[in-house]
Amino acid sequence: MTVAETIHAKLAKALAPEKLDVEDQSALHEGHSGARPEGETHFHVTVVSAAFAGKSRLERQRLVFGALQAEMAGPVHALGVTAKAPGETG
Repeated sequence: MTVAETIHAKLAKALAPEKLDVEDQSALHEGHSGARPEGETHFHVTVVSAAFAGKSRLERQRLVFGALQAEMAGPVHALGVTAKAPGETG
């Protein structure tokens, strides 16, 4: 399983999202700190989940990072997060 697939599976299980996109942005960071030649180090996730309703931006990010503790301690160097509750725009 790729790192992106692992991220997707863990977030799907933890947050039961209505929408979940995992984008591998590693190619944009070639040569930067934390980048590896094989890639899979820099990601951005977009998650829409009822689990975020009534929560602050920081609380939402903690939920995402909490589900991905092993990945953040290992292969993932950077993770961007867009986390919204259903019906939120912007």
